Amino acid sequence: MSPDKLLPKRPYLFRALYDWIIDNELTPQIVVNASRHGVNVPREYVKDEQIILNIAPHAVGQFVMNNEAIEFNARFNGVMQAIYIPMAAIEALYARENNEGLGFPPELYYEQQAINVAVEEAPSTQPKPKPAFKIVK
Repeated sequence: MSPDKLLPKRPYLFRALYDWIIDNELTPQIVVNASRHGVNVPREYVKDEQIILNIAPHAVGQFVMNNEAIEFNARFNGVMQAIYIPMAAIEALYARENNEGLGFPPELYYEQQAINVAVEEAPSTQPKPKPAFKIVK
């Protein structure tokens, strides 16, 4: 199978490492590229286009993880917020206590997704037609 047809490795590696961190009673933290399309995080905590989030079970609620994204609720400065992070935006997962983890390299699958989104969102180069008005009596 050609490399551009393969599913991304990131969700599978993420789940395995997340489980390992939790099973060892450590604190899972993620580094998120907040500039990626679809990321919903509190912008006031973003620094240099990145945010580091604690995703331990006691720190988040309604945690959902699938091949496309992770989502959960978390409190920031006492305010509950819904967080959504596409897998493409997760740059690293590690244990806070010992920094054991993985940095995720760019994957062709996600780069192609980003190109497709950019093309879909690009403004049309065709001029807009002038509105046609009719006189109604």
